[in-house]
Amino acid sequence: MTGPAKNATGNGLPGRQNRSVNTFGRPTWADIDLRALHHNLGQIDNLLHPGQRVMAVVKADAYGHGAVPVSRELVGAGISDFAVATLEEAQALRCAGIDANLLVLGGCFPGQEEGFIRDGLMPALLDLETAERLNAAASLRRQQIRVHLKIDSGMGRVGFTPEQLQAALPRLKNMPGLVVQGLMSHLACADERDSVVSVAQLQLFSDMIALVRASGINPVDFHLSNSAGIAGRYGPECTLVRPGIMLYGGLPGDDFAQDLDLRPVMHLRSCVAQLRKLPAGSGISYGHQYRATEPIQVAVLPIGYADGYNRLLSNRGQGIVRGCLVPVVGRVCMDWIMLDVSTVADVAIGDPVTLLGSSQGITISGDAMAAQLGTISYEVFCRISARVPRRYLPCA
Repeated sequence: MTGPAKNATGNGLPGRQNRSVNTFGRPTWADIDLRALHHNLGQIDNLLHPGQRVMAVVKADAYGHGAVPVSRELVGAGISDFAVATLEEAQALRCAGIDANLLVLGGCFPGQEEGFIRDGLMPALLDLETAERLNAAASLRRQQIRVHLKIDSGMGRVGFTPEQLQAALPRLKNMPGLVVQGLMSHLACADERDSVVSVAQLQLFSDMIALVRASGINPVDFHLSNSAGIAGRYGPECTLVRPGIMLYGGLPGDDFAQDLDLRPVMHLRSCVAQLRKLPAGSGISYGHQYRATEPIQVAVLPIGYADGYNRLLSNRGQGIVRGCLVPVVGRVCMDWIMLDVSTVADVAIGDPVTLLGSSQGITISGDAMAAQLGTISYEVFCRISARVPRRYLPCA
């Protein structure tokens, strides 16, 4: 088992003999395995229909994995289309030199028009009022802005309903500042295999494609499949797919567990900071919600809920120490957790511990942790806080 990296681009972790080497200071970090990212991208490629290409979803800092380094890696793998949630997320990629097609799924809010035009960004077009604002701003500069027209085909969230779209098309056709680059929607129940909701959404989306084309507007791209939609092989007529959680090794739904060979990209690690031998009857952490029934050896790690290690993992979480799976004992604190390492031979201060991801053939997956928490792996990854430094393991 290995410990913290010497630098952010090294190709390996120092062994135990170098365990005191830690340029980050506090020995808590997340390894981001770029080999696993490439492997997962290959899994996605295997599911594409002919002619489809990937629009990688890197919103929310690439689900906590680091939007800039992840996007750079994907650009190197041939990806030229990316999706984020906000203007600010897109601008951060532009500032980092990501010269690719950037779609902002959250649309353009009042006052953001100039930023979209200046930085060559594409908003999802959610309503007619936004279309008018963007058209006016682009026309004033004698420019055009590419947009992706968002259809609400059954998600019930944002975008044009079929009735709204039919009424808006004549006006959109006469907005010279807009170029409708894409037509998009979003599947609500694609994580359920053969969902009747998805079937209905697909038919409605197909009808809307025909309606838009009949109006004289001819988008280049069509897309509605998220990771679950890709796994279900929906939308063969679409030109783009939008993988998010699959890129990072999370299952898009339980129905696809046997079909996908995904690898975790994030490995959350810390190190043993203290070892304590406590007698039977000892209470551990706040509220003494855990009390030892026999003598116990406790490893204390400098990581807690402020780092995104969820407090609901109190007395439920697990860690991997020297190839052994051991339990979290006591309440998770803001900056500390405790593990019962009584069964681990030769455990020592400085030993690395994996709390999410893989080590020595054992994996604590984001999906497994999410099941313990009653949530989804998306939230598990996104909650790993910015104070946890990311270390990128290259493919070579």
